[in-house]
Amino acid sequence: MSGFFNSSIGRKYAMALSAFFLMFFIVQHFAINLLSVFSPDVFNETSHFMGTNPLVQYGLQPVLLFGVVFHFVMGFILEIRNRNARAVKYAQNNGAANSTWMSRNMIWSGGFILVFLVIHFLDFWFPEINTKFIQGDMSGLLANGEGYRYYEELTHKFVPIWRVALYCVGFIFLSLHLLHGFSSAFQSVGANNKYVKGLKGFGKAYAVLIPLGFIFIALFHHFNH
Repeated sequence: MSGFFNSSIGRKYAMALSAFFLMFFIVQHFAINLLSVFSPDVFNETSHFMGTNPLVQYGLQPVLLFGVVFHFVMGFILEIRNRNARAVKYAQNNGAANSTWMSRNMIWSGGFILVFLVIHFLDFWFPEINTKFIQGDMSGLLANGEGYRYYEELTHKFVPIWRVALYCVGFIFLSLHLLHGFSSAFQSVGANNKYVKGLKGFGKAYAVLIPLGFIFIALFHHFNH
């Protein structure tokens, strides 16, 4: 196993698999959050199920956290090794002629997304862990006991305009990261050339529509609080 991760192909393959896992989670996370726009009750019920289901909490959640950490650590390792591998420095290198802006700046978009994730965890995940596992309140109810708290907590977070702006910028960087990362992940696992054109089209749609959907949710709750 150590030999697999020590090889360039092995690291890229592992990076791609973690990317697929996280992209699937992003879609699932978006679908649940979108429910808050159409039905607060359904959003509350779904959030409570996800937040109290043992399989999700003790099985999938640790896997998700590992996937997030693994993806970012592996990304930074690949970037460092790629830079160290460029032993020959050209006096003039027109990188824009051979690659896109997104591919040349994946490390920066990934770094900003990492900062954004830390803020997101501070906003939602850590308070949730504190409520459920430190305070021992698994009821999911508001302080007055009148209904679940998830929708109220979500909408409350999007009242300050600075937080909404931060989230919008974060999702813009996510879109930029995905515009290159989606097709790159499929290439790393050896996607057949006849599918590349279709995958690129689907990848662009995914990279634009999903982050745009998250931005819509944040703006919707800000203006309708």
